[in-house]
Amino acid sequence: MTSLWGIVALFVAGALISTLYERTATRGFESLLGAQLYNLVNAVEVDNKGELQGDPDLGDLRYSRPLSGWYWEVLPASANTSGRLTSTSLVLLKIPQKPVSKVPFDQMYRRSYEEPGLNGETLEVLETEVVLDSQNHTARFRVMGSLSSVENDIKAFDRTLLFYLGTVGLGTVLVNVIMLVFALRPLARVRESLAEVREGRAERLETGLPVEIEPLAVEMNALIDNNRRIVERSRTQVGNLAHSLKTPLAILMNEAETIGGDKRRLVEEQAERMRQQVQHYLDRARMAAQGQGIVFRTPVSTVLERIVRVIAKLNPHLTVAYAGAETGGLVFAGERQDLEEIVGNLLENAGKWAKHRVRVTCRAEGADRFAVIIEDDGPGLVGDEIREALKRGRRLDEATPGSGLGLSIVRDLTTEYRGTLELRRAELGGLAAVVVLPRIR
Repeated sequence: MTSLWGIVALFVAGALISTLYERTATRGFESLLGAQLYNLVNAVEVDNKGELQGDPDLGDLRYSRPLSGWYWEVLPASANTSGRLTSTSLVLLKIPQKPVSKVPFDQMYRRSYEEPGLNGETLEVLETEVVLDSQNHTARFRVMGSLSSVENDIKAFDRTLLFYLGTVGLGTVLVNVIMLVFALRPLARVRESLAEVREGRAERLETGLPVEIEPLAVEMNALIDNNRRIVERSRTQVGNLAHSLKTPLAILMNEAETIGGDKRRLVEEQAERMRQQVQHYLDRARMAAQGQGIVFRTPVSTVLERIVRVIAKLNPHLTVAYAGAETGGLVFAGERQDLEEIVGNLLENAGKWAKHRVRVTCRAEGADRFAVIIEDDGPGLVGDEIREALKRGRRLDEATPGSGLGLSIVRDLTTEYRGTLELRRAELGGLAAVVVLPRIR
């Protein structure tokens, strides 16, 4: 914007300078013609017979160079005056006169007008009539100057002015660009440092920046430290809560063994459900704390390969395949435990419902996302069943073991990472769970 205003200012200044020069050159030209006309009048007289006499020297060599565009002429203006005096440059040729009826004399008995010259130029003609003696011998004095030469001078000046102002304008833009590049370089360093912190390659912004930027880096480092303290405090509280609940739940489980019968089964089921619910909300608390802190880095293929091996061992009757070798460089922007819980829950569900095959596929989704697709060849779900399956604690088949929290936990963890979970028909014929999560490089 500064450069734009600078260019506009140069343009306005150039137009103003050009206008002023044009006015000055025109006034100078008219003043010169007026002075030379005055000198011409003073250099001419008449003899006793009324014939014009004199040898005017106007001090300008252009009046002596033939067809130079600068001429003077003295002609009789009364019946008792004769003769004709001309400059050498006119070479006995004549410049037409406009009738007085068209161009009258002014109060100083002078008039001016334009006429075509002898060499293709435009002439400015300045005339006056003067009574030379007491006998009323009158002569018309004419001085003619090349108006084209003045216009050419103005055009030459404009070209020179345009060149220099253009050079100044270009130089100004280049200087501003260089200044911006150097001025914004510290901000680029801050941006790169922030990217390294966000991607987990650094813990703090670098210091040693210019004094204008240093306070920004200091404040951002303070914010990072504060977020890190929030994470650590939340993790500590989560651990303390988990430890404090572990003992009461263990006591309930032990006491349930002494009860026996249906009451024992009821207490054990409710205690297990309490344990799962507590673990679920503790995971969400940990995720919320992490969302305010630093991004972690988890290689995707390593986690998927390990979970696939575990599920395959737990379900020896199934063929569990993993297709993701070409995406071995994908890195999940989150904690390993969260990725394991998301994929583990989905693979566990697939193992429960699959008949013969389970397939895990991983692929990049754009520059900052990746997708994990888990498919099975089971009965699958349709329409309302998919919506019911995503509800917390909802089980579509009570005969199948489980708490009904698996998909709900996956959905909540995925949402915490600003990802998506989609259930749809699989190419294998059963259910396909598609999870899209953030990644970093």
